[in-house]
Amino acid sequence: QEREQEQQSSTVIEDSLSPGEYTFNVNVDDNEREYILYIPKSYNKSESNPLVLAFHGAMGSADIMAKYYGFIPKAEKEGFVVAFPNGASRLPSGDLATWNAGNCCAYAVQSVCDDVTFVKAVIDDIKKKVIVGKIFATGMSNGGMFSHRLACDMSDTFTAIAAVAGTINYDDCNPKEPISILHIHGLLDDRVLFNGGCGPKCTKESETEYTSVPDTISGWVEKNNCKGNPERVFENEGAYCDLYSNCGSGTQVKLCVVKDGGHSWPGGEKSSNQLEHNTPSNSLSATDEIWDFFKSIQ
Repeated sequence: QEREQEQQSSTVIEDSLSPGEYTFNVNVDDNEREYILYIPKSYNKSESNPLVLAFHGAMGSADIMAKYYGFIPKAEKEGFVVAFPNGASRLPSGDLATWNAGNCCAYAVQSVCDDVTFVKAVIDDIKKKVIVGKIFATGMSNGGMFSHRLACDMSDTFTAIAAVAGTINYDDCNPKEPISILHIHGLLDDRVLFNGGCGPKCTKESETEYTSVPDTISGWVEKNNCKGNPERVFENEGAYCDLYSNCGSGTQVKLCVVKDGGHSWPGGEKSSNQLEHNTPSNSLSATDEIWDFFKSIQ
């Protein structure tokens, strides 16, 4: 089943860009919202390009997501375009931002911020600048939760999403069609507990009782009409990955579990974000795992 973003080969580009890093603003409900766009040196202006939207964690920013999670060097190596949208913030600087993932988190939920419309505006703006092929979403913590929400609300736009340390946190998940899902989570996460709830490092006044990882996966297995048991496709001393490959419309649901690292991005740098306080696990690279998953989806 073809998605609308795979039909961009004849799109007229209003403002074609050269490789490099750019910052752009879009207007949503009379509010200026910002995103960073990175175009790799291998970018071909005459061909469609995969687009990855990478969402920062709560109390983070687009700058943090661009700096600490390895997507710019990965984009350079693999030849995809990557965007880093900035969440909703009380501050003019855009720092300490959050995403409205449904029930979390903080200012984005309290202000009923329409982040889904913001994402649609970002994608529309990018399509004026580059020829876009398949579109993917990924995120850390609150950004991962928001990626799950995008899978619910924009399954006809995104080919797949990947969430790290952020389970689904949305009560109205009714995707129009099956969508491939990758979820990466630490057994020792003390903020978004593997088995659900709000952990000891969780700020209860601005956060919520989080859905468990098993319930998140089982929910997507059901929504995607996956058949049979998962296959163990990766395992080492510190991590494993299980894959449901027999799902509706050729989609997949994959879970990767790391045994250490807590609330962090496996294989990444230790972020300056105050909510991502743990030293990341080295048992696998979340960035590598995510891109390998995205490019495997037909």
